[in-house]
Amino acid sequence: MTGRGDRSVTLAPSARLASTLVTVTGELDLSGYGFLRDGLLKVAADGPPGLIADVDGLRISELSPATVFPLVARRIGDWPGIPFSLVTRQPFHLDTFHRSGIDRFVAVHGDVEAAEQQQTVPIRRWAQRGFPRADSATRLARAFLREVMTNWDAPEFVYDGTLIVGELVGNALRHTTSAPEVRLDLRRDLLTIAVSDDSPRPATLIERTDLREPGLGLRIVARTARTWGSSRRWSGGKVVWATLTSGHRG
Repeated sequence: MTGRGDRSVTLAPSARLASTLVTVTGELDLSGYGFLRDGLLKVAADGPPGLIADVDGLRISELSPATVFPLVARRIGDWPGIPFSLVTRQPFHLDTFHRSGIDRFVAVHGDVEAAEQQQTVPIRRWAQRGFPRADSATRLARAFLREVMTNWDAPEFVYDGTLIVGELVGNALRHTTSAPEVRLDLRRDLLTIAVSDDSPRPATLIERTDLREPGLGLRIVARTARTWGSSRRWSGGKVVWATLTSGHRG
């Protein structure tokens, strides 16, 4: 992975066995807030086991929008559901994070090894499969979900899951030129269905007054899922995802 930056902040991700480490340098101000937030979320969207931001080389003032870190932790809590930690050895950072309450929402450690040792990755099962760019992809994706739920002994997710995966794959076929890839993650009683494609254009929910107009698929997803979203990936393209809990009908 290569580093990218704007005028004030630079991000340099590197893959490790237990996490992806993002080294953040520069100066955190209002102009870099959005870049830092979106960059960390893009790295998380590539699905590492955990995410660690080393901010030891990031200049942070008392007026810096450091609340970006709890926001990132909250956003990736639903999907991809991975732990997020900060690494810094700067006394000013530690004091700022403590006084502002940031360390109550994001774990802060002195080095990467300590952060990885303390990260608790949720017990999960996952399965991933790519599908051809063809009319059969939707049917095959639904069959894939049913097969996986049977193997995982999770029949309660089949009804809503096949509905959602069919809509997400169908949207990828209609609105992009790439072949869709489906990933299923089961964490305790939470199932995530994620469909990735090569288009960076986000999936958006548009209000429709006529059922014959396009855009009904995402409305179905939004009404069926516990939550859903569209996340750009650091490696390119995007992931459209939705989560279901075992409380939905089976």
